[in-house]
Amino acid sequence: MQDQDFAIIQRVIGGEKKAYAELVDRHKEKAMTLAFKMLKNREDAEEALQDAFIRAFNALPRFEWKSSFSTWFYRIVFNVCASALSKRGNDHPVSFQANDEEETALEVASQEPLPDIALESSELSTIVFEEIEKLPEAYGPTFTLFFVQDMTYEEIVQVTGLPLGTVKTRLFRARALLRDAVVKRIGSSQEGTRQEKVA
Repeated sequence: MQDQDFAIIQRVIGGEKKAYAELVDRHKEKAMTLAFKMLKNREDAEEALQDAFIRAFNALPRFEWKSSFSTWFYRIVFNVCASALSKRGNDHPVSFQANDEEETALEVASQEPLPDIALESSELSTIVFEEIEKLPEAYGPTFTLFFVQDMTYEEIVQVTGLPLGTVKTRLFRARALLRDAVVKRIGSSQEGTRQEKVA
């Protein structure tokens, strides 16, 4: 993907401005997921995303490829959304840092998969994504970058500006909350099914 992004950016910088639409199409869906997760409102998310794409276009000639385009762009989206939250009076959640010992534990725990539950994959996916939407504001955006955007810890640090320990802590706590919520939902669903069979 990075090679394709590079080729498109070279065309845009070379004067083929319309090629930027290709870049927008490649990244708008995942960027919208992040914006909506942060702002909780589709209209505000669309406005923030449009602003982010304009800012990225204007800054494109100065892009130095120290990271992938997607990481660089998602940081712009993140900052635009954080600014929008500040204007609403919602300051961005305060960071907290885990110590080295906690980081080691979190490194292991955050790699644990969600429980192996006997459900149709489509049904489980629906439940998981619904519960992701309910994660607290402090954890939701970070988890979205990890789970939906498939970013590494280091890429999330670049996007959010949070310390590595904070990223690991938030991912660990988000996974714990998500795991508990999914298990609870599944338990309720299976109990309902059993009652229906008995009736």
